Amino acid sequence: MPPETKGQRTRSRIVEQAAAVFNQRGYEGTSMQDVMDATGLKKGGLYRHFSSKEQLAGEAFRYAWTEAMAGRTRDLDAIPGALPRLRHMIERFVTMRGPVPGGCPLMNMAIEADDGNPALRALAHEALREWQGRIVAIVRDGIAAKEIARSVNPRRLANRIIATLEGALMISRLERSREALADAQDNLSAELDAIATPRQ
Repeated sequence: MPPETKGQRTRSRIVEQAAAVFNQRGYEGTSMQDVMDATGLKKGGLYRHFSSKEQLAGEAFRYAWTEAMAGRTRDLDAIPGALPRLRHMIERFVTMRGPVPGGCPLMNMAIEADDGNPALRALAHEALREWQGRIVAIVRDGIAAKEIARSVNPRRLANRIIATLEGALMISRLERSREALADAQDNLSAELDAIATPRQ
């Protein structure tokens, strides 16, 4: 792969720095002046790389989400067994500070773009499907390996895990306490215990 050009490096830097601004302030709450202040570029410098605020916000979200998922799934493939992998993913969500300031980019984007911006809403939906898909694949592997009960519906379990974690994150942010996240981890751990296939 050829090395990045100066223009590509500048574009990547803009996306990285803008991600923190959009994730903290939201799309509507972020002006191009805010991005200019964060990047040190003038308007012409930004529009040389991005045709619109919406395009930049979309790239910033993709970056923030990629970073968040990389943190949540770090070392996942090295863990043997579906249930330990699910526990690891849950623990990473609960204990890991987000790599991009402002909390979970998926929750932030989903709430803000639900009624206001179809293009950004589609990006959030795509990110949700990616997360659901990762969990569903792990659960299916666990069922095939007779580690997880065959009665478990992978899609429903994925949705419960995501909804529990995201809901707990919202409560924790409002209460300025990580207690709700710890409660969520305990509850999900108990559910995973309950769906484990009994050892022979």
